[in-house]
Amino acid sequence: MIHSEATSSPLTEISAIPDRPRLEQNLEEVEGVEKATETRDTHSPTEQNEQDDAESTTKKPKSLSFKLAFIGLAASLFVFQLDATCLSIALPTIAGELKASSLESFWANLAYTLCGLVMQPVWASISNEFGRKPPLYVSIGLFFVGSIVFATAQNMGIIIIGRVLQGLGGGGIDVLVQVILADMTTLEERSTYLGLMAIPSAVGNIMGPTVGALFATYASWRWIGWINLPWLGIGTPLVIIFLKLRPIPLDSTLVGNLKRLDWIGIALLIIGISILVIPMSWAGSLYPWSSWQTLLPMFLGVAVLIAFGFYEGKPTDPIVPHRIFHSKTGNVTLLGGFLHGAVLVSLLQYLPLLYQAVELQSAILSAVYLLPTSIISVLVAAVSMILVPLFGGYVWLLRLSWVVLTLGSGLLALFEVGSSVSICYGLPILWGQGVALLRLNILPMQASVKNVNDTGLAIGQFLTIRMFGGLVGLTISSSIFNNVFSRTITDTTLRLTGALAPLEDASNAVSFIDSLGSLHVPISTLDQVLGVYLKCFHTIFYVMTSLSALGLVSSIFLDEINLKGRGLGNQRFED
Repeated sequence: MIHSEATSSPLTEISAIPDRPRLEQNLEEVEGVEKATETRDTHSPTEQNEQDDAESTTKKPKSLSFKLAFIGLAASLFVFQLDATCLSIALPTIAGELKASSLESFWANLAYTLCGLVMQPVWASISNEFGRKPPLYVSIGLFFVGSIVFATAQNMGIIIIGRVLQGLGGGGIDVLVQVILADMTTLEERSTYLGLMAIPSAVGNIMGPTVGALFATYASWRWIGWINLPWLGIGTPLVIIFLKLRPIPLDSTLVGNLKRLDWIGIALLIIGISILVIPMSWAGSLYPWSSWQTLLPMFLGVAVLIAFGFYEGKPTDPIVPHRIFHSKTGNVTLLGGFLHGAVLVSLLQYLPLLYQAVELQSAILSAVYLLPTSIISVLVAAVSMILVPLFGGYVWLLRLSWVVLTLGSGLLALFEVGSSVSICYGLPILWGQGVALLRLNILPMQASVKNVNDTGLAIGQFLTIRMFGGLVGLTISSSIFNNVFSRTITDTTLRLTGALAPLEDASNAVSFIDSLGSLHVPISTLDQVLGVYLKCFHTIFYVMTSLSALGLVSSIFLDEINLKGRGLGNQRFED
């Protein structure tokens, strides 16, 4: 007898499955999930970045960590910009107290600019290979130590060492803050944050001479170094604690990481810029322009930089890749940055001297006369960046900036001997707005790179070119001042004897400015001397107006690059 409960037919087994269609559907769903997982896991880093970029372009409120990190970066940048313009107006006081020679004073002023100039593209390249934060910490540390060395110096040699350390660190702070800001924001929203960052940058840059004059007159020049420490004490902890950037993959050994750097390119760049810039800075003062001491190193510097340009096509990770220069807008922007730096630094240096040499004002009052320009410039620099989306882009704002700068530089020629107080306060304002608006120049430079991860290198290149333009502008202005003064004072009927005897040598013209207010000479003689100084400044203003007009012409060739749809860099901010 066969028991039914012990046996079952195939039909019975099939019917025992509760819901076969539903099970098959579940199996298909599981297989689909596995395939999707495999697809996601096999994405390349570039594809993953594109997915992340799609998410990053969605506007989200910024976290508290982001805002505090931004404040830390802004405080660090403020310190650099303040220190960059503090020393020049206090240098005569420092040189007098420490009994420094003209050559030592020259190097104290040049060391900071030269070290910052040559190191900016180097810091940008290092940050691409090692991440942004380690070189930023090193830069802040160098600047911190350099400030203490400067503040405690007992001779000019130690002053120069302090300025070298500050320049090495300050150049890194300047470029890395801009690079990190580019990592933290999309190109579309970047103009807003560049506008906010322009506030501490412009305040520090323009207020530097005032702070330097106040310390040198009423306290001690050593406070030019000490004042940096509390600001670094505010910014550095915020950066260390709240700046959270995505790490980049590194080799397991330090040697492997170091091998990726373009060491030959770095060496050629540093050597080329140094031996080009040094003779340019002493031409017309320490040595004549036509002397071999000036011409030989300049030609050598140009030759080394040409060799550097050719070599950069060979390394795997070049410090200045050729692809950065493939954009017409990028190249035009670099030219604009060079001209902007020349006009900004030159007139920032010579406007206070005009107040002292032609209007016979003290260093303090000269700085006070520039306060309205400084305050309004800060507001304009911030607002102009934020208005980029309302203007539909940056091209028309940049062209307007060059128009304002050209008019403002030209109007400075209206200064006369004995100008009214309203002229002294009001005439530089339009020029100040022009140079403030042109801080927008860095935006098209960033927009011109095709690979978002090249943004750091492009920023480093732009800031280097702009600082180099400032140094060239100072060289041009210094040469103009000395040559025009020498020619003009010879053409006058002045007898350069007695108290005026030092003016026979045009190289004494700047150092003699402090003595103008206490000269015991007839009023007519004094007016003639002041007229000679005025002509020097007028000539500088005319040349700077021409450079501004050249910038306006160059802006015609700018293209409007769409700022939307561009994501964050590999080293983006992560909460």
